[in-house]
Amino acid sequence: MIKYIEAPYYLDLLDNFLKTNLPEWAALAIEYVLIGLVLLTAYAVIALALIYVERKVTGFFQARLGPNRVGPFGIIQSVADMIKILLKEIIRIDNVDKFLFYLAPFFMIVSSFLTFGALPFGRGLHVVDFDNGIFYLIAVSSLSIIGVLLAGWASNNKYSMIGAMRSGAQFISYELSAAMALMTIVVLTGTMKLSTIVDQQEYVYHWNIFRGHIPAVIAFVIYLIAGHAETNRGPFDLPEAESELTAGYHTEYSGLQFGFYYLAEYLNMFIIAGIATTVFLGGWQPIQVEGWDGFNTAMNFIPSFVWFFGKTGFLVMLSLWVRWTFPRLRIDQLLNLEWKYLLPINMVNLILMVIIVIYGLYIH
Repeated sequence: MIKYIEAPYYLDLLDNFLKTNLPEWAALAIEYVLIGLVLLTAYAVIALALIYVERKVTGFFQARLGPNRVGPFGIIQSVADMIKILLKEIIRIDNVDKFLFYLAPFFMIVSSFLTFGALPFGRGLHVVDFDNGIFYLIAVSSLSIIGVLLAGWASNNKYSMIGAMRSGAQFISYELSAAMALMTIVVLTGTMKLSTIVDQQEYVYHWNIFRGHIPAVIAFVIYLIAGHAETNRGPFDLPEAESELTAGYHTEYSGLQFGFYYLAEYLNMFIIAGIATTVFLGGWQPIQVEGWDGFNTAMNFIPSFVWFFGKTGFLVMLSLWVRWTFPRLRIDQLLNLEWKYLLPINMVNLILMVIIVIYGLYIH
């Protein structure tokens, strides 16, 4: 079996070069800046790619072409839209709480970026690896609801306020199920550290979705449902219901401020899929079968980040499929689904996982 170093060799080469030729503080400062630039670039590129993919998938589901003018197959359409939104004027709104109004979009983008930066994208491609990584993801991802509530309150607009209140009720409700689903896997793995969770899933049958039997599958399904609801995407898009609330909590925003909300929405879809990949589907681990050395060697030739993005992409496509298949729920249906079904099932499921771990019934 091939063993790996902790970071790709080219990262080690860069680190050694900087520390050999510069003082340690200067080398670290340059590395931090480079990491930040890489994360910002990846954040923007992934968002643009997801916008294009969703438009194409939507076109397929609705029997039309989707973007097909700007660039081959319309692949540069998202870039053109990005340039347009950067050039758009930010319209000044009267009778708003200006400080909170301008502050709200930054809560959305900062929360999304902090969560994005903690994902392990591949072997050695992990910016921060906290011992309590799962808790960190739950905590910082929850900050985005502050941006939503501030936007609704500060806009001095009834549509914005109703959308923000809907989003607050929806997010806080489904955050419970999402967190408990992740806690179910924490019970199984015995750790909150993301790198350790990934390392434990070396072989396919050690992926947590299989290792923890039925409770792990139930937790996986509930997490996908709850995570999808937290991103305010159909059929859970009541906070932005265009037919009722214009654009919901970001009705009064324009230009780059609206772009922050738009960008965060797509990245949150990727983040939910990325967390599910890391916790349930082996993260960046390739498909490995114990004893199949030739097969395992062949799978190891595929870069680890390709495995991560491949698995995450599959879950993103599943999310898009759900969005363009089911009609929007009513607010009472949405809350009943969480409080009467998902949360009780989650609580029982967590107890079942505890029993499985206590009696050693999981796959070792």
